[in-house]
Amino acid sequence: MKRVSLAMTLVLLCVWLLLNGTVSIGQIVLGTVLGAALVAAAAPLRPLRPRLRRPAVVVRLFFSVLADVAASNLAVARIILGLEGHRAVRSGSMVIPLELRDPHALAVLAMIITSTPGTVWQGLSSDRRELTLHVLDLVDEAYWVRKIKQRYEKPLREIFE
Repeated sequence: MKRVSLAMTLVLLCVWLLLNGTVSIGQIVLGTVLGAALVAAAAPLRPLRPRLRRPAVVVRLFFSVLADVAASNLAVARIILGLEGHRAVRSGSMVIPLELRDPHALAVLAMIITSTPGTVWQGLSSDRRELTLHVLDLVDEAYWVRKIKQRYEKPLREIFE
């Protein structure tokens, strides 16, 4: 029998208590039992387990993404508010070669790109070697290739592969 994830059970318990709007003993027991049962029932649906190899890199990547999201918010706001002057804003799609192979790392990369204003993950080739990215203000494709590979792909490879 597989071990039930305590962290996930606690998260589900908290959600249960929030939805019920009470913290009675009965609701805590019922939420714990339901949470553990749901975690145990869902365990076979997730056969791959991520292995995080370098936790310090996770922290560095988090702050890097946070800074990029803030900067992208400002850049998109400048475009929307028309503060770019007479410079034409050219959006477009581009292809970025990838070395990432771990499905968890690819999922994190997709979340990073999609949560950054001005960029959208359009797709991944069937062999997982090329990412199609849409950029709101695509001035320099080489800049975006370097940025994705150095700021995101490299740390994700250190973390997951």
